[in-house]
Amino acid sequence: MAAIDCNTATVSALARPAVRDWMTPLELVVLGAIWGASFLFMRVAARDFGAVPLVEVRLALGSLVLLPFLWRARAQFPRSLWPKLALIGAINSAVPFILFAWAAQRAPAGIGAIANAMTVLFTALVGFLFFGEKIGTRRATALIAGFAGVVVLASAKVAGASVGWAVIAGATAAFLYGIGINLVRRHLTGLPPAAVAAATLGVSALLTLPFAAATWPQHAIGLQSWLSAAMLGVLCTGIAFVMYYRLIARIGASRASTVTYLVPLFGVAWAWMLLDEPLTLSMGIAGAMILGSVAFSQRAQK
Repeated sequence: MAAIDCNTATVSALARPAVRDWMTPLELVVLGAIWGASFLFMRVAARDFGAVPLVEVRLALGSLVLLPFLWRARAQFPRSLWPKLALIGAINSAVPFILFAWAAQRAPAGIGAIANAMTVLFTALVGFLFFGEKIGTRRATALIAGFAGVVVLASAKVAGASVGWAVIAGATAAFLYGIGINLVRRHLTGLPPAAVAAATLGVSALLTLPFAAATWPQHAIGLQSWLSAAMLGVLCTGIAFVMYYRLIARIGASRASTVTYLVPLFGVAWAWMLLDEPLTLSMGIAGAMILGSVAFSQRAQK
């Protein structure tokens, strides 16, 4: 019996890396699909809710999903830390979410998904401008190419309508993500990431609540919009954060960040398949420029 148990344990230990090798690409694809769908859900729900009320629902539901992680690590979050968490939450969650929701009211879902890919480049730029990080020729070239892609996207028209302001809102949100990521790296390192996410989402929900209450729609909100808002908060924010942090713990932040390449692809695909939104040449060119620059920037880090 002991020999059988030993053999079983050995087989399990040998099988585990193979399972992980198989699971990691699948989980990256699933996470990319979920985060890509967030732009679809925003596009559907923002029409009924408006930007700020929708974000309030998203933040509240996302923080509730992650609350057990914060409760388990509550001893590591002294009262003196909460003002810092509130500031980072506003920069890294509340304001970017509102900007993307505002953009979703004015442009196809794929526009926001493509603009979101600039987050990786803006993170490098903010690190260079404010935190003394080296940027290098390769990454500087990638930044220029990425910005050119944003210009192409902003100057485009989709179904005859200009999407410039929506692109600017999405790019600004990505820039705020870049600031937030750098702040988290420098001020919240060592804390459990899922607990940090719960805390920043929770305080962001509290900060956003008065504005959401003041702008809450007077008309009845349709079931489709409620379902989209629920999916945005529970699946695309709460559950997706848990998946992402599990991936980081298993394969490292650098490999986990490759999900960045999948989000715009899924964002555009979901909008095309489910909302019948158009695929334009300018979106393709801008997407290729931005994603290519992100890939080039990531390669420069290795």
